Amino acid sequence: MSAKTRIVVLHMREVIYTVIFALLALLLILLLVFMFRSGKQGAGSQETMKYASGVYTSSIVLNNHAMDLKVVVDENRINAISLDNLDETAATMYPLMQPALDKISQQIYEKQTTEGITYDEANQYTSVVLLNAIEDALKRAEASQESP
Repeated sequence: MSAKTRIVVLHMREVIYTVIFALLALLLILLLVFMFRSGKQGAGSQETMKYASGVYTSSIVLNNHAMDLKVVVDENRINAISLDNLDETAATMYPLMQPALDKISQQIYEKQTTEGITYDEANQYTSVVLLNAIEDALKRAEASQESP
């Protein structure tokens, strides 16, 4: 009778070992699938580069006051938008330029596109001028990415 009990214990160990190895094999398979899937996504992201990294500018001329709008991008993101060469005279004459740019650039950072940007009716002209300059700079970044 003790021999039967011993045989059952040995079979139970084998069942436990088999279950443990089956779970480890399943874990290994899931790990390999996850690794190869993420590797394909990484390769795909290189193919979908949207911009050539760099700093791109677009000029805005308002009433003989020239200022540059600077857009900083990397391969897939718009990182910074700012006004350069904005002297005190232009800032005084166009006080809505910087606040309008701040509102627009915040939306662009979130959306990573210039489509669907909203602006105040009071700042409509200023916002349209700024959006056109931003789009011009982004077109240059895309064109630079396409050329060798």
